[in-house]
Amino acid sequence: MPIKFSKYQIATAIAILFHTIGFLGIAVFKNNFIIQSTAFNLLLMFALLLWTQNEKNYLFGLFLLLTITVGIGVEMIGVNTKLLFGDYSYDNVLGFKVKNVPLIIGVNWFIIIYCCGISINTLLVKAIDKISLETATPPMRLKALSVIVDGATLAVFFDWLMEPVAVQLGYWKWNGEIPFYNYLCWFIVSVLLLTIFHLFKFNKQNKFAVHLLMIQVMFFLLLRIFLN
Repeated sequence: MPIKFSKYQIATAIAILFHTIGFLGIAVFKNNFIIQSTAFNLLLMFALLLWTQNEKNYLFGLFLLLTITVGIGVEMIGVNTKLLFGDYSYDNVLGFKVKNVPLIIGVNWFIIIYCCGISINTLLVKAIDKISLETATPPMRLKALSVIVDGATLAVFFDWLMEPVAVQLGYWKWNGEIPFYNYLCWFIVSVLLLTIFHLFKFNKQNKFAVHLLMIQVMFFLLLRIFLN
């Protein structure tokens, strides 16, 4: 009898394969083509997330569009006015740009926010139910705080992990050191987007989103080690 794989397993296997190729190409073989293929990898991971998202409704689609739009919008403000994140600029590695911002960066915002929201929502559901019984606190209030605040903290951690690698690979550059203000802005924008994530009613169970976040964390962690 043939072995049947779930779409979560297939998507996870594809993500592991492409991130492994990416790591080896960057860290071992110093292959510039792999770096230039970053936008393709982001689009592939985006497509896999959409494929593994069950029961897609109009609120999920609205969340997706808002996250991409807000992500691109805050980056345009940041790059062109320096009012958000700090003094930075994008190079040409990430592809086509509008107002000095690669459009693929909106997809990156969606991937990070969605994966962090799904991961916190998945990992803390049982803990929240237990704490709710012990403290007599409404579970929805605890869940909102966990998804929004913990999710935003996780997103900021991911950005902190990614930043020095992204600079070394030429995705963007800073005029000076990476400022604390960058992470503060990341937290505020993430809180906004995760509030939308929490309030919009759509299916928030996606094993692949959790797996992808873990894969990307390991990817950037290893690159931080091997590129130093």
